[in-house]
Amino acid sequence: MTAVFLGVRHHSPACARLVERTIDELGPAHVLVEGPAEMNPRLDELLLGHELPVAVFSHYRDGRRAATSWAPLCDYSPEWVALRAGRAAGAEVRFIDLPAWHPAFAERTNRYADAEVRYARATERLCEQFAVDSPDALWDRLFEVEPDEGVAERLDAYFALVRGDAEADAGDRAREAYMAAWVRAAVAAADGGPVLVVTGGFHQPALRRLAASGGPGAVRDAAPGVELGADGWPLVPEPPAGADAGSFLVPYSFRRLDAFAGYESGMPSPGFYQEVWERGPQEAADRLLRAVVERLRARKVPVSTADLVAARSLTEGLTALRGHPRTARIDVLDGLAGALITDDLDGPLPWTVRGALRAGTHPVVVEILAACGGARTGRLHPRTPAPPLVHDVAAQLDRLGLSGDPARAPRLDLTDPEDLERSRALHGLRVLGVPGYERAAGPAHGVDPVFTERWEPRPADGRDAALVEAGAYGATLAEAAAAVLAERARAETDAGALAATLFDTVLCGVSGLSADLLSELGARVRVLAQPGQLGEVLSTALGLWRHDRVYGVARDPLLAAVIGGATDRLLWLLEGARGPGGVDLPRLRAVVAVRDALRHAPGLAGLDRSAAAAVARRVSRDAGAPFDVRGAAFGLHHVLADPAGASDGTADAVRAVALSGVEALGDWLAGLFALARDEVTAGVRADGGGAPEGGAGDGARPVQEGAGSLVGVLDDVLCGLPESAFLAGLPALRQAFAFFPPRERERIAAQLLARRGLRGSLRALLRTTADPLLIARAGALEDRVSGLLARYGLDRHGIGGTPS
Repeated sequence: MTAVFLGVRHHSPACARLVERTIDELGPAHVLVEGPAEMNPRLDELLLGHELPVAVFSHYRDGRRAATSWAPLCDYSPEWVALRAGRAAGAEVRFIDLPAWHPAFAERTNRYADAEVRYARATERLCEQFAVDSPDALWDRLFEVEPDEGVAERLDAYFALVRGDAEADAGDRAREAYMAAWVRAAVAAADGGPVLVVTGGFHQPALRRLAASGGPGAVRDAAPGVELGADGWPLVPEPPAGADAGSFLVPYSFRRLDAFAGYESGMPSPGFYQEVWERGPQEAADRLLRAVVERLRARKVPVSTADLVAARSLTEGLTALRGHPRTARIDVLDGLAGALITDDLDGPLPWTVRGALRAGTHPVVVEILAACGGARTGRLHPRTPAPPLVHDVAAQLDRLGLSGDPARAPRLDLTDPEDLERSRALHGLRVLGVPGYERAAGPAHGVDPVFTERWEPRPADGRDAALVEAGAYGATLAEAAAAVLAERARAETDAGALAATLFDTVLCGVSGLSADLLSELGARVRVLAQPGQLGEVLSTALGLWRHDRVYGVARDPLLAAVIGGATDRLLWLLEGARGPGGVDLPRLRAVVAVRDALRHAPGLAGLDRSAAAAVARRVSRDAGAPFDVRGAAFGLHHVLADPAGASDGTADAVRAVALSGVEALGDWLAGLFALARDEVTAGVRADGGGAPEGGAGDGARPVQEGAGSLVGVLDDVLCGLPESAFLAGLPALRQAFAFFPPRERERIAAQLLARRGLRGSLRALLRTTADPLLIARAGALEDRVSGLLARYGLDRHGIGGTPS
């Protein structure tokens, strides 16, 4: 007897009923199911008696690639019914698909992802023929609401049509060749007994062809790339040497099964189809109507009995109008929308298209789909094997006193070793995405003077599944957290996110423990292209390296590698800086971070102080560099150069830059003050160099300064400008002097008053009643108006007299 092929749609009640009925009528010797063949020795584990939905979670990791995937199963999944009913009928039940780590599944996170995109043209034509909006409505019309008689023939015709227009990709061809080898082996081993093959409908036509005629000797010929064991059955491919791969059962949820939440395979609205599976289409429709009304009323949305009656009437009318023998999901959804939504909608109803809900979807629509989706979450049997991480986390939390119900928010003293260990465990779970706690307060960075943390309990739904899935990263909490952080470091292209990864590494306590993570972070900072963001990484790393005592990472080699790489990279970026005018504050902060690294950790950087000073000198003289970068480079050179070996030259530099305009001078000064404010204004802050807090009018002696003083040079340059030029550059100048704190600005003001021999209140001079820019513009406007009045003899001297 040849094999009987059933092509199914994943998570379809109609297909599940067909599989159950076929097994009962056929009494097969073998039942072959699309699913991961590496699970065959563990089918007893899969059939322990779990509360569905559950999924086979598979993971793979090597030096180049990391992948995870799920094969979800619910009560009405045809694959699940084939396993359960086949085992009950005494058949040999086997999964026949390639393992999830195989390259055939590259970029596919769901084993049962349908090929609907590839045969979209065929389904579009069918939708037009049957006057329906979406492939889901088409499927309901053809299969879910029709009588079960003849469904196998309709499925064959449907999948032959849609596969006929589609070309399978290389991954699907490899999978189909492997599955065909299992079919041929089962036919050969069955000695004439029936063989039932249950796969996704997209694969069925190809499997029929590949597993066609031939005796036992043709098993090997059907798939020349498939290795066969001594018993004649295909061997399960092994992962490459050095790779880590495995599969475990995890609890799943209806939300993760729902196409409206982003699930890419099978049927939407799993809660509704669970009701269809258990009670039939008509009762499922009635229960959905009631569930939607109850949800809306619970959220204080007014829904009357008349609204419910109207929704029911519309649903029944649409069922009859569309010629459905039983109520379809689309009939219920359209009936509810027609009765309950009175507003204009800004887009099509979600069930008329395929995909996740859009932001801004009407709240009534959201509640309707939430009721359709259901809230069921699966539960594994207590004897289900779990990865080592699950046991390690349970033991750690128990030892740390965190294993109970998280009803009380833990407050942790980070200076206490036991609390610090608790903090690291909780941060490890956070990084792994395991729900249960959320940090509400604590240090924002490594040198934040905060020494306590507060954690708050959060809903722990999905905690068990998250722990099993996190087990793909390692056997212990520290190992798994380090692997996740290393993966994040490899994937990050944004330096700000890389800085967050660095701090998470410290919070988890894996610093210095993971050579992989160390090398990833050190390598990433050497290729980042944005100086401002890279400066954030350097500042974070340097602060931790210099000062951290709470987390114990001061002078840590992980941070040393990041500091050295970031400093070297930033000096290189500084020398190549180009761009428009203006002040780039993040870039200036990055140069400040370079200055601090060369000051406080010179041995870690790729350049010594003298070499870095030479780079800064070249940039300060580069006419193509932005003026703020040139000023910052001048300040960096001023800080790093040997004072005995070079003259200051600040005054000459100011005069040279001023030739390019006041705005350029303001940008240059911003860079200079960001890097070397204290050094270039040392005379202002000397004991005799500035007025006391009360101002020059409070008895302070005048400042005696040389012609080379920075303040004096600036005063001379700015006073020699036309008023229009000064006003044009005033915003840039104000931005530059914003780098000075208020007390230092008062001392500079005291110098300026002293140069003019004036006395007055410094505070009154600095703290105007309005924006100084507005005052300056108002003064310029008054001068223009006065000029016009004088020109036409309308000023106070010309009115009533002879125009001048």
